[in-house]
Amino acid sequence: MTSLLLLILSSTLFSQPPPITTSHGQALFLSFIRNQKCCKQQLCGTIPYPSNTGHITPDPITDSPDVWSFVSEPALNPMKVTVNLKLPGVSPGFVFVAPYAFSDNAMYGQTGSLIMDNEGNPIWFRPLSTPNLMNSDFRVQMFHRKPVLTFWQGTLTTPPTYTNVPAGSSEPGSCYYILDNSYKVIKTLTAQRGFTSDIHEFLLTPSNTALLLSTKAVPMDLTPYGGPENGYVQDFAVQEIDLSTNRLLFFWDALEHIPLTDSYEPASSASESSNVWDAFHLNSVGLTEQKDEILLSSRNMWTIYKINKRTGKIVWRLGGKQSDFTFGDGASFSWQHDARLLKHNIISLFDDNCCESSDIPPGTPYAHGLILKLNFSDMTANLDRSYYHNPNLQVSSEGNVQSLKNGNKFVGWGGSQYYSEFANAGNTEADPALNLLYDAVMPGNNVSYRAYRHKWVGRPYYRPSIAVQASDGIINVYASWNGSTETAFWRVYAGNSPSHLSRITTVPKTGFETTIPVCVSGPYFKVKALNAHKKVIGTSNIYELAD
Repeated sequence: MTSLLLLILSSTLFSQPPPITTSHGQALFLSFIRNQKCCKQQLCGTIPYPSNTGHITPDPITDSPDVWSFVSEPALNPMKVTVNLKLPGVSPGFVFVAPYAFSDNAMYGQTGSLIMDNEGNPIWFRPLSTPNLMNSDFRVQMFHRKPVLTFWQGTLTTPPTYTNVPAGSSEPGSCYYILDNSYKVIKTLTAQRGFTSDIHEFLLTPSNTALLLSTKAVPMDLTPYGGPENGYVQDFAVQEIDLSTNRLLFFWDALEHIPLTDSYEPASSASESSNVWDAFHLNSVGLTEQKDEILLSSRNMWTIYKINKRTGKIVWRLGGKQSDFTFGDGASFSWQHDARLLKHNIISLFDDNCCESSDIPPGTPYAHGLILKLNFSDMTANLDRSYYHNPNLQVSSEGNVQSLKNGNKFVGWGGSQYYSEFANAGNTEADPALNLLYDAVMPGNNVSYRAYRHKWVGRPYYRPSIAVQASDGIINVYASWNGSTETAFWRVYAGNSPSHLSRITTVPKTGFETTIPVCVSGPYFKVKALNAHKKVIGTSNIYELAD
């Protein structure tokens, strides 16, 4: 089915939709085309990697109170979130997540990239065709001084469907996407030198290059480390690629610079993933104030590294078995994610305190956002602030801490279903409600590798969507425009001829889809999207209401 759908897509990518939509099937198919459309050569990461176990991932749950459905966009079924808390002081902007579920759980809604407002209403959703395809690290970045959307797309290794490489790895065929503010794909990118494009980081730099992580299983006798003789190491490499020329500018191989003996992940765990040992598990790359240095986080080494790009040498290590710093009370961390070097020698990170495990060991400390102050005079790292969820959470993997312009911190709780915003001062494990401004939870077992808050203006290249239904003498017009952030009103037109439509009513936009009762029978209808100044910014196709 997937191959057939891709064949249909490739043959229709550049066709224009007909001016009149006459059937539910046509509307669904055209909606899918609009939300998947990109150049033929850019259709990477669209075919799921085959399972090595034969396990079948459950189909997404789409008929549920926890899933959105829309008359005007029947192909879109994003998850519904529950907003638990929204207080004054929340930062402006939308929420960016990329929901998925592990392969033994049914996903609520479709996988894909999702933008929401603070009430949980969808703003833009780009669904994927199967739960074995995912997006991650979905966010707004700057490219040639313009805001763009970026994300990773492919198959994430999630047992029991995938055990060929360590859980949380990216399968071959994955890649990175860049979309402009009209939602057109303007660039896709893959890792080079035989490495797989990794889920964990795709960072655009002010020089219009991309820093990314990549993986490759390297054959190795693991018996000296307590693993199998015919084993592999999951190698990680940092790559920097020029986005204009695709030229590889920088390459840094973890296996060449980090001793395997520093890993806290036992080599015996390779038996769970086709003898591949996840010794490093790099999960973030960050910029520093020095142009020729970068910051790396290695989850399974419990270490954050500062790297000199010119020499490839490690400048310093924070945490782990060879830490160059000593830690003050409450400053140590383990199994961390998303390390960022901020101004004034401040480090932010998400402290999982737990390895990726199906069962969190008893006594595991609670996960939290962690802010550390580095002192290079005495080489100490001290607790500056922390951000605990209310109630406290134990998180087995993933997560991030985003520093917002007003000082607030936006925290994605990774392997847990929550995302939250805190005032800058933070809180403690004993008082987790302190300074918590915003909190929402995803349904079921849905998770998002990271969660972000960004300002965003979306001006879709495609038309608004319309559907019309008649029931018991009542005619409702349904209007939506997936991704439009400027639509404030809908204006309805109707008539007995496609060429002679009269203005019927103008109503405020409500949520993703606005339902508009009308007192005319058409049978031809269209809608126009208006901005806050009631200027027309988009016009739908004409919809013919069938007898």
